[in-house]
Amino acid sequence: MCDGREVEVAPATGESLLSVLREHLGIMSVKDGCAPQGQCGCCTVLVDGAPRVACVTPVERIAGRSITTVDGLDADRRDALAEAFLAAGGSQCGFCTPGIVLRAAALLEQGRTAPLDTDRALAAHLCRCTGWRTVEEAIALAAAGPTPGLTTGPTRDRARAEERAALEGGVEQRVTPEVPLGAGGFADDTAPRDALVAVPCAPSSAVESVDAAGIRWVVGESVHGARAAAGKIQGRRTTEAPRAPFPFPVVPPGGVGLTTGWVEPAYLEPDASWCEPGGEPASTLANGGAFGGKAESIAPRAARELADHFDRPVRTLFSREDVVRLGPKRPPIAASAVLVGGEVRIEGTVLGDIEPFTRTVTWGSDVREAASWIRGAAPGPMTSGALRAVGLAERAVLIEGAIAEAAIDRASVVSDDRAAAVLLDTCAPSSGGAFAGARVVIDPASGQVERVEVRIAAGEPLDEIVLRSYCVGAAHMALGWVLTEGLTVDAVTGDVLDLTIRSFGVIRAKDTPPISVTIVEDAGPPRPRGSDAVFAAVAAATWNAITVAEGARPEAFPALETRAARRMRR
Repeated sequence: MCDGREVEVAPATGESLLSVLREHLGIMSVKDGCAPQGQCGCCTVLVDGAPRVACVTPVERIAGRSITTVDGLDADRRDALAEAFLAAGGSQCGFCTPGIVLRAAALLEQGRTAPLDTDRALAAHLCRCTGWRTVEEAIALAAAGPTPGLTTGPTRDRARAEERAALEGGVEQRVTPEVPLGAGGFADDTAPRDALVAVPCAPSSAVESVDAAGIRWVVGESVHGARAAAGKIQGRRTTEAPRAPFPFPVVPPGGVGLTTGWVEPAYLEPDASWCEPGGEPASTLANGGAFGGKAESIAPRAARELADHFDRPVRTLFSREDVVRLGPKRPPIAASAVLVGGEVRIEGTVLGDIEPFTRTVTWGSDVREAASWIRGAAPGPMTSGALRAVGLAERAVLIEGAIAEAAIDRASVVSDDRAAAVLLDTCAPSSGGAFAGARVVIDPASGQVERVEVRIAAGEPLDEIVLRSYCVGAAHMALGWVLTEGLTVDAVTGDVLDLTIRSFGVIRAKDTPPISVTIVEDAGPPRPRGSDAVFAAVAAATWNAITVAEGARPEAFPALETRAARRMRR
């Protein structure tokens, strides 16, 4: 039984429950984020009322049992949870939330909604957008019972909410109760189920394949069949720690130095597209855009080329391992910075596009930036300057680090009223003219990150719930970049050795500190990318806070050897 109705299917040998739900029964709310790793929680369903990850559940094991997807939840419970997620900003792209909503429904059914229960339940899930705090608030809202007018009353204008979401995410977005239930319009959800399926070929496979968009594809009549033919790319997690590809720079007296390694964008929806012969391929961006991670995806181009080649509709679909192997990474750097007079002098090497590191930005400070960046080379995966705050965050970290190292009163060098209004310990702009300030508090005794404080000036907020949600998510991502996130790459071959979604180092719900966001009154039109400014400011504040707590400045991101990082990777 599935969602209250009797169903009969004839699955292929070895087919998973996830595959049967999506490919045989057409239930698109159940998402494939990492199959068959069983590590992201996006495919969570209820089996006889208990949450289970569908991608690692052989379908033959649940014969005769009752399956409930988010579509089959009690309507009142489902709607209450959807409204709560909308009201708290607990969903942005909406890819991970159907599984989380089902997990929350099980908690509510059992009456287990204490923070400790929620943290334990969310350990089975990953979310890249929200930074967890808004997800926990949504579950607490739902547990508290209905609040009339919470999201549908005159205080919430959905059009303004969607405008702010688009300004932060960079693409058109929906902010509706359907989004946390998985109906955000993801490419593979909209593909015709009778289309051919194309998946990237394993590098060492000799199976028959077709070239498109620069790589080899195996094409079959089903996802299960195509992946079986393409060859297994084993998801694995190496025991080796991530390492920066460039040596630590020569640091001038009184200055700071930093190296960073490869970082996976870690968006939850794997790249996917589909196309009719001669048609326009479906966008990979859906209801989010992956913070620039899919700006250069090859999936749409390959779908068009393969559809024309076979004269049939074709779905192109990445597995999680394909995303890691073929997708863009944050560009590693090695750089030094020193404050001389009123000028921060930066000397840096970057692996990839230099332009984001040299782009003119108004820092709102009397301190000037004088930077010299060169392009370096090292074996490794592709990098992209389109990812969240690339260039901006690295420069903000170096500038704020140099100011802190010089023991300058930060407030004394802020010349812009808007920058002064948000200044906490650090301050950073966005490319769209927003400003954010941040303070990260680390207990010097334990090394625990106790809290993160953010102030944001982004012009007209349009919708404070959406703006806050993006700021909390950006703060969470910045903490991860500095402390825990990194990929191990073979120094000779350039192959990524970390292919499981849990090996990326994304901070879990239970390890995420309280994150407060204050939206500062800021006259003027809505300013885009406010959350990019938050990312940069929190990253800089974290680096400086570690230095105070540890008595030494970390020389590399992720700062794995610090107590704060060790606590978050337990």
